Order: sequence, then structure tokens, then C-alpha cells
Amino acid sequence: MSKSARYSAYTVLLEIEKDDAYSSIALNSVLNSADLNSQDRAFATSIVYGVCERKLSLDYNLSLYLKSPLKKLKKNILTILRIGAYQIFFMDSVPVSAAVNESVKLSKLLKLSYASSLINAVLRRCAESGIIYPETGDFVYDTSIKYSCSGEIVSLLPDQYGADDTCSILEYSLKPAPVYARVNTLKTTSDELIQTLAEEGVESDLTDVKDSLALHLSAARINELKAYKDGLFHVQDLSSQQCALSVCANRGDIVYDLCSAPGGKAFTIAECMENEGKVYAFDLHDHRVDLIKDGAKRLGLSIIEAKKQDSSVFDASNEPADIVLCDVPCSGLGVISRKPEIKYKAIEEIDSLPSIQLRILSNGSKYLKKGGKLVYSTCTLNKKENEGVVNEFLKNNSDFSLTSDFEGCGYKTYLPHVDGCDGFFVALMVKTDE
Repeated sequence: MSKSARYSAYTVLLEIEKDDAYSSIALNSVLNSADLNSQDRAFATSIVYGVCERKLSLDYNLSLYLKSPLKKLKKNILTILRIGAYQIFFMDSVPVSAAVNESVKLSKLLKLSYASSLINAVLRRCAESGIIYPETGDFVYDTSIKYSCSGEIVSLLPDQYGADDTCSILEYSLKPAPVYARVNTLKTTSDELIQTLAEEGVESDLTDVKDSLALHLSAARINELKAYKDGLFHVQDLSSQQCALSVCANRGDIVYDLCSAPGGKAFTIAECMENEGKVYAFDLHDHRVDLIKDGAKRLGLSIIEAKKQDSSVFDASNEPADIVLCDVPCSGLGVISRKPEIKYKAIEEIDSLPSIQLRILSNGSKYLKKGGKLVYSTCTLNKKENEGVVNEFLKNNSDFSLTSDFEGCGYKTYLPHVDGCDGFFVALMVKTDE
């Protein structure tokens, strides 16, 4: 792999470290301006996401061979060390000698020659010892380092799911995130799409979810496919697909999808409605509304009307709805395999979410007709944001009740290591005639 691939990865990771940038946004920005072939782009991408996913594990191991505390290292030197250590510990395709030597070369390229000896020595010690995890007997600390997740977030999970499931959830998050396609049944069938994709060199398989395929390719390649450009499918995780399907929208329904962007659930719902009725997809920001509009146009879904609207504030001009879906902003603890920076969120940020979520759910309920369905969903596994919010809403709204779906309890939590999908929560409620 070329030096420029490692340099691009370094540039992205330093931006994330210094500016707290989102990995996906920073990566796309750098790669779009870099002159890299597809192989080098893939290599740089693997390093960026790998280092983000394993940051605490890498830092723990690097600290074993440094005389001074890690926090005293300059960020640019620490970034080079993380890149080298990640290749040594987790990229079998990269020879140890290349991982070490290219890291030293990178330091010289960046005019950090004074640190070359340090980088060389530390990375060689990492290679000699292999990956090491602490065994102090402190569950939160040891688990935090092993699975590279902040201790504050690790401490949330055992009380809710137990120690074994906590470890399984975090272990699953370190695996490559699967790519699932939702078949656009207005334009094709599952079998036809499998054949169409095969003609483009993409292998795909049916899943247990109707009209859904597992794609065997990098998510970064999706936009290049003719089948995608032609609107034959959209990318959507299985848990999100099942949430949209559980709505059971019918032709002619009026559906609100609050906090909709990028629009996956609205697309699936509109397809189930056979493009007859109305799906209002609301989001707070213009650029996110544009994402919904672009996706609906590509898929040929004319019943979707994307609008800028604050979903926590009631708008009396909106017509009564048969179904309201509140897919609220959340801590995202179910999708850390796709967004590794979530693992390092401040606990204060997470603790502030339930009040916002409850406000959106309460506002969304006001748009429903009597007998209408109210759906609440998140992509987190934090029960305070899930069952906690739903129970608080029901306590304050006696005209709503949970349905008998999901084995009679009205809600379901999808666990990544159990269900093979993103962690997800969905609750189905109905507005009674009382």
C-alpha cells in the first residue's frame, strides 16, 4: 500500500482527535480530495475506522512502552503510533516490518524526525509482545480497555443486560458491520435484484426479512452500482427494516415520520403502501431534508413529502395522521459498529436525551387520529431512552396503550449478538377512543 494511503488516514484521524470530527464526514472529505486508487482508499478507510474502534486498546498497549504518560505526547505523534499499532495488532495482511517502517517514514514526511526513534522502539515492542489486555478484576475497567469503550458507557450496560450480554454486545461492535438492502418492490423483486446485482459482480443473499438482501461488498461501493442509481433498492439495516414493517401501513394511509433523515423508514413504509397515500418525512435541517428528497426521487416514491420541521413543536396545520413514527435522536449505542466515536460519548450527553425524546413522542402523539398507531423507536440499547421514555409517556397519556405485538408486550429490543443486526428498540402504541 502506498505511503499516501497512510498519510490520508493520518490526516483524518488527527482531525478527529483535534476537532472531535465525525469519522465518516472527515474520511469522505479527505478521500474525495486525495489521489488514491480504490485499493488505497479501502486501506485508508480500514485504518481510520479500525483506530477509532480500538483507540482505548491501542492506547493501553502503547502506554506500556512509554516512559511518560500518553497525554503528554503530541497528538500528531500519538496518531502515528496508533496507526502503526493498529496494523501490527489487527491487520494480518500488513507485515510487521512494513507497519513499523512506514510509520517511521510517515513521521519524517511530517517533519517529526525527532520522534522517529521513539516511534520505532515503541512499535517494535508492541510487535514483540502482541496485544495485551488488563486483568485487574475490575469489570468496568478491564472491559473498557478490551472492547475500547468508555468506562461510563460500559457501566450503563451490566445493570440492564448483565455482564455476559454486555461483553457480547461490545464484542459484536468490533466486527465489520453487515450491509443490507431493502428491495424496492415498486421496481423489482428480490430474485430479480439478486440477478441484477450478480451481473454487476455483487453477491447477495436473501435474509429472513421479506424483500431484504444481505450484500457482500463494502458500503462505500454502494453508490457506484447501477442498480442503486436506478432506484432498485436502498441501504437499511434489518432492525430498521423490521421497525418500518411493524408499522403495517396500508395503501391510502397518512403517515408521519418524525426525525426522518436520511429517510430509510419512510422509503420502506411508502413501498409497503404501494406508493398510494401520503408519507410526511420531517427533519430539522435543510441538508437532511434534501437527503430524503433525493432518496425518494431515486426510488420513484412520489407520496413522500419531505419538510423542514421541529418535531418537538406542534404544528396545527398538519392534517391528522393514521400512523406517527417517532424515530428520535438517541445515544446510538446500538450502532457503534458503524459509528465508533459513539463509544466515547460523555455520559452527561446521554443523560440529557430522555427529556428530549419524551417531548418529541408527546408532540407526535398529538397528530394522531383516534385508533391511530404511535410508533417509538431508537437505535440505542439504553433502557432509560427506551422503555423508560415509553413508560413515562403512557403514565401521562391514558388515551394511549401498548399493542399486543411482539409477543404481547408491545415493544421489542433487537440485540446485535442475538439478532445479527444493529441494536434497536421499537414500541407500538394505539390511541384509544376514550
